[in-house]
Amino acid sequence: MPSHDVLALPTALNYPPIVSLDRRSQPFYPFNSPFHLRKGGRNQKVSILKAGFWESIRSGILKNNTAQVVEPPSPVEEVEELLPEEFVLVERTRPDGTVEQIIFSSGGNVDVYDLEALCDKVGWPRRPLSKLAAALRNSYIVATLHSVSKSSGEEVNGQKKLIGMARATSDHAFNATIWDVLVDPSYQGQGLGKVLIEKLIRTLLQRDIGNISLFADSKVVEFYQNLGFEPDPEGIKGMFWYPK
Repeated sequence: MPSHDVLALPTALNYPPIVSLDRRSQPFYPFNSPFHLRKGGRNQKVSILKAGFWESIRSGILKNNTAQVVEPPSPVEEVEELLPEEFVLVERTRPDGTVEQIIFSSGGNVDVYDLEALCDKVGWPRRPLSKLAAALRNSYIVATLHSVSKSSGEEVNGQKKLIGMARATSDHAFNATIWDVLVDPSYQGQGLGKVLIEKLIRTLLQRDIGNISLFADSKVVEFYQNLGFEPDPEGIKGMFWYPK
């Protein structure tokens, strides 16, 4: 089994146009090269991250430009959870007069059969539906893109389909890992994959989680590098244990 030892640091977040998120079959893991989105060495505090990387994508997140030290909540204090987001990302009129809306949501409402169909479209290997459901249920954040069609002057007419998804797992304190980033091939090249990653990063940073990693197939390494991920920061190596 070949080793895949890559970690990453953020680079400047001047995002170029989206590239294809085409995916080919893997035996166990959806991606095969670990990347980390970090700022500074392992011994630097997260406040440095806030003053650098966080500020560079803080639109609507921070109200000032100062680094802040977040005090831990007291044992009796409950941490306020951010509400799920849902908004229309794109709206366009088709030649036949129907209106298509692409809706972003971080509410985590995903039908496993729709997800399986989307995985089929991008060429991912099938996974047991029960495990897919468990993976979604145990994720920290699940972001989705749905295409919703309606006739002119009408409300939603029921033609709704899943066209994109990304999810993140986390220890709810310091670390998060992004998984299963996929976009319907007929919607690739429109910046939708970039939106999914950006929104996940912003949501994690809002929750004061600053060490963000992911696993990238070799075909999409450039896509993630363009979004600020860097392999092998400071010579740090990711390691894997596989069943013999």
